Amino acid sequence: MNSLTGYTIAFDLDGTLIETAGDIHRALGEVLSSEGFPPLPMSEVRKLVGGGARLLIQRALELHGATRDDATLDRLMDQYIAAYAADIASLSHPFPGLIEALDALQGLGATLCVCTNKRTDLSVQLLEMLGLQPRFAAIVGGDLAPNRKPHPDHYIYAIRMAGGDPARSMMIGDSIYDVRTAKAAGAPVAVYAFGYTDTAPDLLGADAVFTHFTELPDLAVRLLLR
Repeated sequence: MNSLTGYTIAFDLDGTLIETAGDIHRALGEVLSSEGFPPLPMSEVRKLVGGGARLLIQRALELHGATRDDATLDRLMDQYIAAYAADIASLSHPFPGLIEALDALQGLGATLCVCTNKRTDLSVQLLEMLGLQPRFAAIVGGDLAPNRKPHPDHYIYAIRMAGGDPARSMMIGDSIYDVRTAKAAGAPVAVYAFGYTDTAPDLLGADAVFTHFTELPDLAVRLLLR
């Protein structure tokens, strides 16, 4: 297989690297309960993830036919983050085959980083808890980027923070945020078929869709060296 030395691969976090829906569902349920609403089904929560905590809460409230002003949304976001961080990895785990795929990509010489709308401190905390943090040359949450996904600045900033060249990079994600970010940055993008999206993965406009992480090393070589 061809070498990926000099290439950088950016990963989304929730729904791409890690199955985090259980802990997100738990924390979101606490917030909704405090506002007098029942928890949403897990299947609905999986469709809401990707735009950050504030948008998650706003969209969850809308599904209950409710809206809140900006100050209340800020308060609920703080409440959500506290609930989430208190037990961040109890129900979260890497997707099947992920560790082996990361091993293979690093074995080919690729540099890895994280580009997520999740807050940077929460992203680092989660990856540390799961023993994955050392694998990534940079972890860039939406709060650290000049402009968050789907703006290309987020992706470009993450690639450069990892010491990479955006012209020799690609994005691995699961949602329209990831696809739009990569496309705007002129980078190839592959989507994991079992992540978090309210649009069918094959309709997101990615360069490729993969169903298991065993496919990813070959896919990365094909997209980066084409």
